[in-house]
Formats: sequence, structure tokens, C-alpha cells
Amino acid sequence: MKADAELLFNTVREAGALGLKRAQQSVKRWSKLDGSTVTEADLEIDALLKLHLLKARPDYGWLSEETPDDPQRLAKQRLWIADPIDGTNSFVNGTDGWCVGVALIEGQRPVLSALYRPAKDEFFWAAQDAGAYCNDAPLKPHDSASLQDTELLGTNRAARILDPLGVKGQHAPHIPLLLRLAFVAAGRADIALSFGNKNDWDLAAGDLLMQEAGAKLTDLDGQTFIYNKPHPWQNGILAAGNKIHGAVLAQLETR
Repeated sequence: MKADAELLFNTVREAGALGLKRAQQSVKRWSKLDGSTVTEADLEIDALLKLHLLKARPDYGWLSEETPDDPQRLAKQRLWIADPIDGTNSFVNGTDGWCVGVALIEGQRPVLSALYRPAKDEFFWAAQDAGAYCNDAPLKPHDSASLQDTELLGTNRAARILDPLGVKGQHAPHIPLLLRLAFVAAGRADIALSFGNKNDWDLAAGDLLMQEAGAKLTDLDGQTFIYNKPHPWQNGILAAGNKIHGAVLAQLETR
């Protein structure tokens, strides 16, 4: 695990440095079939991550937003899940709301994760049973028996559902899912709530941050995420401290 951690952390830092350099340059961009934006920097970072991680660990599987899915990953005990740039719109707009995120999955759950926000030099990382950190500071989520004045990172739909409970809605389209999870784990926000299927690469690196920080991340039915399945997505997300998570989940069950 220590060797895997060193490999992962060094590679994600190098990928983030490349992203920061490319963010200061003019990069080609285009739209995918689903309408989302991709840039040549996304592909360059994806290639860097894949080269370094799989060259060192050729028996591990690979799943990334910018690589065609290979079903051979399903037979692998260990799997890298990568998002080369989460928050591509922020990247192309020159703002700081983007990051590079990679997790190592073992037995369908994350055991290592690294999430680097280069524009702020914030390196979030976690290892199974070893805690979660931003740089050298332990992550500590907020938790409360009351939802009054808690802060939400979510959509207008999420805000409408939770507003009657005193939750302060914050529409957060500019904050990608990985950073939302990191911010909740760090206590910068109280709740991340989003509906609809969410891709595994938008979640895996943040999942272990939440777990090791002592917070809770589930789908909208309260189920823990399982990775390396044939379909690489989850049924929405609810992330919060344990008490807050329970209160929000109860509200969702009554809607």
C-alpha cells in the first residue's frame, strides 16, 4: 500500500502541474456527444496518468472519463479510477474550481485516493484506515443533529427540497462533484446532494476522503457505492456528516 500511495500521489501531483501549465495556455476544446466540454489538456493528463500508473502496475485495471471503457477491468482485483480534469468548464474559463482525481479500488471499494486542486495548491488524500487530509491537515466534517443553517452544495432542485428544513441552499454548478465531496469532508460545506446517475470517476477519489474523514457518502437510497461494476455510475449522491446525512435521507424518503 505504501508503494502504491507514493506512486499515486506523485503521479497526481505531476498531472496537476501539467494541468496548471496548460491552463495558462490556449488549448483546443470541443463538445462530446453528451454536450460536455473536453480539451486537449484533458486527454494529455489522461495519457500521463495512464502511462505512469499502468506502467508501474500493469496488472491493475483502468477506468477514466477520457479513455474508452474496457470490460477487461471487471476481472481485475485492483482498479485505478481517474478523472483527468473534473471541472473542465472552470479550467477553460481560467478559474480555480477544477481538480485532478484518482482512486485505487480494491475489492470494489477505494483504498487510496488523491485529489489535487493545483490553482490553490490543495492536495487532498486518503488511505484506508489512515485518515484523510488536505496537505498535512486532517479533514474534519461538520455534523449536527439539526439541519438549521447547514450549508448545501447542490442544484436548485436539492435546495428546494431542503429549504423547508432550514438548509441554506447554494447552487454550485461551478464546483465539480469531486471538490464538493472534498469540501464536505473538510467541513467547508455541510451537505452535497445531487440527483441522477453520477459517473464513478466523479466520485471515487472523493468517496475515500469522506469515509476516512468520518463522514458518510451514499446514493439516494442510502446505499454505499460499489465500484468496478459493468455500469460505471451511481444513483445520485448524498454526502454529509453522519447525523446530517440521516436527517437528509429521511427527508428524501418522504418526498
